[in-house]
Amino acid sequence: MSLADADADATPRTRPGPARADGAGRAEGSARPEGPARGRPRSEAVEHAIVEGVMKLLEDGVPLADVSIERVARTAGVGKATIYRRWSGKEELFVEVMRAAEPDDLRLPGTSVRDDLVALLENLRRRGLASRSSALLHNVYVQMKCSPKVWSAYHENVVAPRRALGLAVLRRGQASGEIRADIDPSLALDMFVGPMLVRSVLERDADLPEGLSERIVDNVLTGLAPTGRAGES
Repeated sequence: MSLADADADATPRTRPGPARADGAGRAEGSARPEGPARGRPRSEAVEHAIVEGVMKLLEDGVPLADVSIERVARTAGVGKATIYRRWSGKEELFVEVMRAAEPDDLRLPGTSVRDDLVALLENLRRRGLASRSSALLHNVYVQMKCSPKVWSAYHENVVAPRRALGLAVLRRGQASGEIRADIDPSLALDMFVGPMLVRSVLERDADLPEGLSERIVDNVLTGLAPTGRAGES
């Protein structure tokens, strides 16, 4: 059975909305009103083949603008309808490819504001290391920024939810008294992620050692702690 046959009668799924703020992935669409879905479950092998098809085209040097749904379908060995059952267009598909190329979705420990902030920065550090070790990932980032629609979709589905997650952590810290109440959470988040982004994106040869996330968080938290708590362990 071919990949196209394996998915031929799969029920089209409702397109998901933006990724959840908890970083655990995109929410599934609501159930169909007429009753339970019919047909075979959609094949993970088919989805993998489609994502790998895009990766292969990019590895072969095909510019992002020239990667059409038709071309992906031929490379992956599936029909165009199989792709459109999963993604409304190539912009959404490219975002999925970027998700697959990055480290696993972010999950916060929830033990303390400090631990959650360290987890946020550690995710950025690992993404920076992945980008440096993968010419494909680096080139896709560069090409995405030349495509406003793709970059906008990536920002909406990947960047914005992660930022919302960081803001929620900081607001929780303000509510618990771990962070000064007069601090702008948006500006404070920039103070945490800024140093890591500079090292991982702007300074391509900057060191990204183990423990860097903890060092950044501890230094910034010292300045954001309420009076009398700075320097506490």
